[in-house]
Amino acid sequence: MTVTVSSYTAVPSPEPAVSAPAPAAGIAPERFRQAFRRHPAGVVVVTADAGRGPVGFTATSLSSLSLSPPLVSFGVGTSTSSWPHIERASTAVVNFLGAEQAGLATTFATSGIDRFAAPTRWRRLAGGEPVLDGVAGWLRLTVSGIVPAGDHRIVIARVDESWLDERRAPLLFHDGSYHSIRPAPDQ
Repeated sequence: MTVTVSSYTAVPSPEPAVSAPAPAAGIAPERFRQAFRRHPAGVVVVTADAGRGPVGFTATSLSSLSLSPPLVSFGVGTSTSSWPHIERASTAVVNFLGAEQAGLATTFATSGIDRFAAPTRWRRLAGGEPVLDGVAGWLRLTVSGIVPAGDHRIVIARVDESWLDERRAPLLFHDGSYHSIRPAPDQ
């Protein structure tokens, strides 16, 4: 048996090329808004009470994170009136809005008003959390972490309790307005 062994001389690598400048940090805010206007999202109202009365805001950022343990996340702007309360709250409620509740979504998206005043109907759960009446469902949460994310904070929370009205169609936000999904007729 013959074995051939080759030898070679290592040739040094050429100097790395000068790289182009790094791209700007992200896209323009208006372009970002345009992109997400095209992405439909479910509409919820997040409510909490950190001891200074109920607060709430409309959100489309709710995401499921984990099945075991059951975790969700949502974003809240640090310049909003709700943020100081959410930051101190140990619990919160995600209220799923039904297709007919665009008015409620608008109320909780409006600054400078008492969002819990009439005609808003609400009550407290056993732990004291504010929950909206007539919603399509809700999740009672225990806050487990808050992550800085630009001009927002991402709240991560464990789902401790839920209630759902599975007969209701959800409210969606798309291209700057509210919409609904109607179930297909039985075939």
